[in-house]
Amino acid sequence: MARGSDIPERDWKLFRQLQPIALERFCENVLSAIHDISHSNQSAHERYLRVFKTVRNQDKELATLFNNPRRSNAWLQLSLIHSHELLTLEEMQRFSPETQQRVSDLAKLRI
Repeated sequence: MARGSDIPERDWKLFRQLQPIALERFCENVLSAIHDISHSNQSAHERYLRVFKTVRNQDKELATLFNNPRRSNAWLQLSLIHSHELLTLEEMQRFSPETQQRVSDLAKLRI
C-alpha cells in the first residue's frame, strides 16, 4: 500500500523493472547524438567541444531522470522519463490508472 504521495507497490515494482530499459534508451539517444556530431563537417576541435557540451548536459539530465530512485519521487521521475519518450505507450499502459493520471498531471504542470 502506498504511503501518502508514494507510488503504489505494484507500480513501484514496474517502475524499477522499466527504469533500466528507459536508461538504455536514453544512453542510446545520447550516443546517437554524439555520433552525428562526430561525423559532421566541423573541425575536430569544434566537434570535440560540441560532444563535451552534449555529454555534460545529458549527464545532468540523466541524473535527474535516473539517480536516487525512491518511492517518494517515482511519480516525478516516471513523468520525466515519459516526457522524454523513453517508454513506449504499451509500457506506460502497464501502470495503474492512478499512476498514469498522476504522470499526466505532472506533465501538464511542466508545460
